[in-house]
Amino acid sequence: MDNIQYEIEEKYLSPYAFKSINTKGRVRPQEPSLYRTEFIRDRDRIIHCKSFRRLKHKTQVFLSPESDHYRTRLTHTLEVMQIARSIARGLRLNEDLVEAISYGHDLGHTPFGHAGERALQDFTHFEHNEQSLRVVEVLENDFLGMNLTYEVKDGILNHRQNGNPSTLEGKVVSLADRIAYINHDIDDAIRAQVLTESDLPRELSEILGHSVHERINNMIVNVINNSKDKPYVKMDEQFDSACSKLRAFLFERVYNDSEPKKEEHKAVEMLKILYQYFLSDINRLPQGYRALNAADCQKVCDYIASMTDSYSIFIFNNIFVPKGWQY
Repeated sequence: MDNIQYEIEEKYLSPYAFKSINTKGRVRPQEPSLYRTEFIRDRDRIIHCKSFRRLKHKTQVFLSPESDHYRTRLTHTLEVMQIARSIARGLRLNEDLVEAISYGHDLGHTPFGHAGERALQDFTHFEHNEQSLRVVEVLENDFLGMNLTYEVKDGILNHRQNGNPSTLEGKVVSLADRIAYINHDIDDAIRAQVLTESDLPRELSEILGHSVHERINNMIVNVINNSKDKPYVKMDEQFDSACSKLRAFLFERVYNDSEPKKEEHKAVEMLKILYQYFLSDINRLPQGYRALNAADCQKVCDYIASMTDSYSIFIFNNIFVPKGWQY
């Protein structure tokens, strides 16, 4: 193959990196690109898809904040990508594969973040990683799917902490996701005056760092130092344990019962009402969703999960809120 990118990978990447030329390929074979590897093509497809653009209007942690400086699902995705690439470069892994998985890992997230996910889980099995895979396989590109490579889809499906990706690059994204949301959720909570830096458990700060930027750097360095020239990617035991404890602290102080989270129940109830409305008459769905080869509950989940926060409110108001009239 004449594409110089494959030669560069062979020459410079770690023996443990997944080389693009070894991909298991696509469901629908395509002619190779002259200048891009298959993973570069996947990255480009994801960046240009509608689901990726919608992430800018989907909640990360705090729904509908007045300030412009809180994370959205899109800025979260960009931060995951940056952290993942830093780790991949330090370990000489395949940065293009890491980037494609990072950009695609949250495409299936509901409006209103995990609150929206909980709303759908009250009716049916719904996991955002599985929905992200469904987006790239079925829903995107006018319901033709994006025809991504096996390795990118595998990384998207297995990006959650208990996932088991088939490549080290997939594991990098899983770790980067954890590093990103722990730290930027702390940053957003401090901005929202839910926490101060001094509220964080002192023993964890002594291990991980005393600021968001210090913690992110230390976590990245720890992963690289612990995994360099190894057939695995992970933090050492001390850092991994401290990260788990910090995450548990966030659930206690931020995710479960903080002031900015108290509006979530309204979003949950709204999405439940929408779900029941569309399920009661599937013909109310847009034509493309109605025509899917899937159970009705899946079609409704596909439509609701595709919505942004603002669009779900618009649809709800359009259906259920009385409109004024004049003669």
